[in-house]
Amino acid sequence: MGHNRSSTFGKVPAATAGFWVIKILATTLGEVGGNEVSMNLGLGYLAATVILAALFLALTLVQMRARRFHPWLYWATILASTTAGTTLADYVTRSIGIGYTGGSLVLLGLVMGSLVAWRVNVGSVSADDIADRKSEFYYWLTITFSQTLGTALGDWFADVAGLGYAWSTVVIAAALAIILLLHHCRAVNAVILFWAAFVLTRPLGAVFGNLFDKPAQSGGMGLSRPAILAVLFGLMAAAMWVFPQRARPHKTPAIPTPEPARPEGEPAALEAQ
Repeated sequence: MGHNRSSTFGKVPAATAGFWVIKILATTLGEVGGNEVSMNLGLGYLAATVILAALFLALTLVQMRARRFHPWLYWATILASTTAGTTLADYVTRSIGIGYTGGSLVLLGLVMGSLVAWRVNVGSVSADDIADRKSEFYYWLTITFSQTLGTALGDWFADVAGLGYAWSTVVIAAALAIILLLHHCRAVNAVILFWAAFVLTRPLGAVFGNLFDKPAQSGGMGLSRPAILAVLFGLMAAAMWVFPQRARPHKTPAIPTPEPARPEGEPAALEAQ
């Protein structure tokens, strides 16, 4: 009896160095974009969240219905998630008044709960195994919570911990460097490190974006948000050209293949030694 193992391609890109460069640019762009929509356009946190969440939901449905990986669709969905996550986190922590500490703890619990539910219902939380609707649903659910957590966590580092935007950027970047070292040393499970890095790149983008767009009296540089957005869009497009995004092959389980039937009385062939 033989075994056939087929390869299909997942719906998300492989976590290469280029993936992380684009992810950081997307999260920074989403932070500044969320601030532009809620503050500069005067919509407020709630109205901005409703509009951006609707856009994110629409893109997620298109992404999930797609039969194969489309780089621009995937990153547009990521960008929508991080922009909506920015305004949602600001609404929860500021408008509702939970605060940065409370908001970060609640959102961290939602991220962990999503991963646990994913593990229980699918059997794996590896981003390399996104090849079916159920896995993809949990993938985007976890991303939604992690993108929202990132804004609250970035604000916690900058305001509650008192590090400001510049030092918060340094501290979070150092934490990501430690994760990279652990990955190269193979000291910790790769799936755990992936999600740790995925979560931490969001507050990195948040504090880095705020460093440029917040006014000087708040610890930022006070640069024009539309100008920052234009630069980040250009950098993100250039990064996608320099680092082509491709889906990682997904191995399907081996399926036993029965041997062809032999005529009655014919001796079986000797197994290869």
